Amino acid sequence: MKPCVAILAAVCAACSGAGSNPYANDAGTLDAGPPKVELAEVVSQLLDRKVPLQGELLPYEAVDLHARLPAFVDSVLVDRGSQVKRGQLLVQLAAPELLAQRTEAQAKLAGDRSTVERLELAAKTPGVVAGHEVELARAAQQGDEARVRALRVEEGYLQLTAPFDGVVTDRWVHPGALVGPSAPALLRVVQVARLRLAVAVTEIETGTIAEGAIAEFRVRAWPGQIFRGTIRRVAREVGEHTRTMPVELDVDNRDGRLAPGMFAEVLWPSRRAEPSLFVPASSVVQTPEMLFVDRVRDGAIERVAIERGASLPGKQEVFGALRGGDEVLLRGSEVLADGARVQPLPRKPDLAPPR
Repeated sequence: MKPCVAILAAVCAACSGAGSNPYANDAGTLDAGPPKVELAEVVSQLLDRKVPLQGELLPYEAVDLHARLPAFVDSVLVDRGSQVKRGQLLVQLAAPELLAQRTEAQAKLAGDRSTVERLELAAKTPGVVAGHEVELARAAQQGDEARVRALRVEEGYLQLTAPFDGVVTDRWVHPGALVGPSAPALLRVVQVARLRLAVAVTEIETGTIAEGAIAEFRVRAWPGQIFRGTIRRVAREVGEHTRTMPVELDVDNRDGRLAPGMFAEVLWPSRRAEPSLFVPASSVVQTPEMLFVDRVRDGAIERVAIERGASLPGKQEVFGALRGGDEVLLRGSEVLADGARVQPLPRKPDLAPPR
């Protein structure tokens, strides 16, 4: 009897091993018929969700102010944190030699004008003055006039003014300092009433970028508060190494709560212009050869190659030879071959729209 018991135990163990495959019991039994499977419907709907991305706030405009000619700093009328208006005087420079050059040029110009007047008066008497001499005197006068105008323009460079409304964020000079084109900057002015929010949009989300759309974001300095920006500038190029596309949003910051340099968590609006297809995440099967779902038609398995889109909780956007209303295995199987017969169970409720 003992040998018979051992043989019976071995047979039972072999049979129990088939239970590791959810479809193997029915498929491996001659009289059980096709395996029973749960189905889910392929849902067609618009993708509308918010994807968390990282961004950084930047000044809308920023400039380092330099001296355009060698000079001494006479006075600095602003300091770090000063609010400035476009055209406001910020730094007064002094260049005594420039004033001396202009005084000399003006004196020479006055002499030229006197010479031209005398020659023109004398030229009215025939034979007294050659016409060529009058022309030369006039040319000298015009040259000196141009010289005086150029010196006055250079004197204007001694006054550094604000190029736009903004804030002085850095000051690097004090009165008495010698500055010039090759010297370090004097001041830094940035525009903070309007900011740029730079976001690196992942490659998979670039197809959902919509200029003019509103995106919400948060910053650590103001926990629990939501800020908004408008998508304005899209780079139209995916970085070779980062696989992201730079996008800029305009942010209204007239209340001054935000500051350039802050990092932001952007709730990126991911929307498609046309409906796409969704299946349960468990329906997708990936093998070394392909990515597919098992569509069921007339009680038979049909493997359909797909590409992944956006991932949602419990759902997966897919692209392939599918249609809304198709039925697929709720739990995709690599075991069931293409064309295998199955017995569908009552289908579970359809997928809820993604959020």
